[in-house]
Amino acid sequence: MPTIKLPAGEVLIDLDARAVRASAELASEAGPADLAMATPCAGWTLADLLAHMATQHYGFAAASRGDGDLGQWKLRSLGDDPVAAYQDAAGHVIDAFAADGVLDRPFPLPEFTTEHPFPAEQAISFHLIDYVVHSWDVARTLGLTVDFDDDILDVAHDVAAVVPTGPARLAPGTPFGPEVAWKGGSRLDQLVAYLGRSPAWPS
Repeated sequence: MPTIKLPAGEVLIDLDARAVRASAELASEAGPADLAMATPCAGWTLADLLAHMATQHYGFAAASRGDGDLGQWKLRSLGDDPVAAYQDAAGHVIDAFAADGVLDRPFPLPEFTTEHPFPAEQAISFHLIDYVVHSWDVARTLGLTVDFDDDILDVAHDVAAVVPTGPARLAPGTPFGPEVAWKGGSRLDQLVAYLGRSPAWPS
């Protein structure tokens, strides 16, 4: 994978935490009836999306401790209160990334590859871009808006630039679909379009 130009690790952890908190704030706006709503993630309801997002938080948190067990990435049930369970997951990963020494540990990410771990900053950048995009997913599902500061979007765009394109975007389980043709709009619109979402969803 090409090298990504990233900010200092402590800065990156803060940017990621801000993206995760945005996702949690948006999720808190969902009521029980909203959980059955369709999302920009094809075939997923909001409940499905929150379960995926929470599972990824726990998987990345485990990786930050050096735990490469693929079982940590098994889809989790969020129980009777998916919104509250998602808030717990968001807090868990924020705390995990803030732990002493986390930037000195390689992150095993078995959902990506079992061949090698990733430098901490690179792994955290993967998490950050996911939660910028998933925040947009949740916001659009609920008919809300989300805005990110330029420092978050700068990193997200840099990471997006090295996401594989072409047939790799069509593989089962790939996190991002083929690029959607889109001109103008906000930097967030441009980001989600490049990563396979239509900024005009659901029209």
